[in-house]
Amino acid sequence: MTLSKSYGATRALDGVDIAVHAGESVAVMGPSGSGKSTLLHCLANIERPDSGQVLLADERIDELREPARSELRRTRFGFVFQSGQLLPELPAVENVALPLMLGGTPRRTAEQRARQWFPPLGLTGKEDSRPGALSGGQAQRVALARALVTDPRVVFADEPTGALDQATGQEVIRLLTEVTREQRAALVVVTHDASVARWCDRTAHVRDGRLVDEVGGAGSVGAGHSGADGIDVPDGTGCTDGIAVAGARAEVPR
Repeated sequence: MTLSKSYGATRALDGVDIAVHAGESVAVMGPSGSGKSTLLHCLANIERPDSGQVLLADERIDELREPARSELRRTRFGFVFQSGQLLPELPAVENVALPLMLGGTPRRTAEQRARQWFPPLGLTGKEDSRPGALSGGQAQRVALARALVTDPRVVFADEPTGALDQATGQEVIRLLTEVTREQRAALVVVTHDASVARWCDRTAHVRDGRLVDEVGGAGSVGAGHSGADGIDVPDGTGCTDGIAVAGARAEVPR
């Protein structure tokens, strides 16, 4: 059953069918009001669809109760927003460690794991800087680290470069696509920027709540980018073979 969602008389999603597999990145594009953000919210279990199913590794997640939904979003999903949404009173390393500490990881252990993400994202020396002392690109890379520190199975990014200049935005999306590919995490990016979408393996175009077409990204690894060879992710992250076979994905089944 395909995915549908309405708000009153407005049909935000009208029979969408999409799958995103482990290590794959998909850009979702469409005009304002097309339903692309609603699609992300339904896949991320932020909102419930009116009909259809959302599966993560063959487990149906759209029917979970709220405590389980909250835990799922905290432990198995990562989120990157347009503004980063870092806590201004905390240094960068504590912002990154926060999801781990909220999940019960001791502070010292959480900060040790958080610090491991600073070198691969080009943030060495910024661990103790507060968000106000970081550039826009640095702050968004801290937000990437926060999304990745829990070793999520799926990362959702809503206009992750929208508040950045062109050059900085390209560096952020390069890091995001390469690191998630290295970790074998699925990546869903909502964007209005075609130059951002080209870094993804596929682009799904949404219009009037429907998926109108899907195309391969001109900038995907298969089309000439170097992939994640230059990214050295922290030890202990990434999908094991058994989990990869199970399929870390967000899927609306056919």
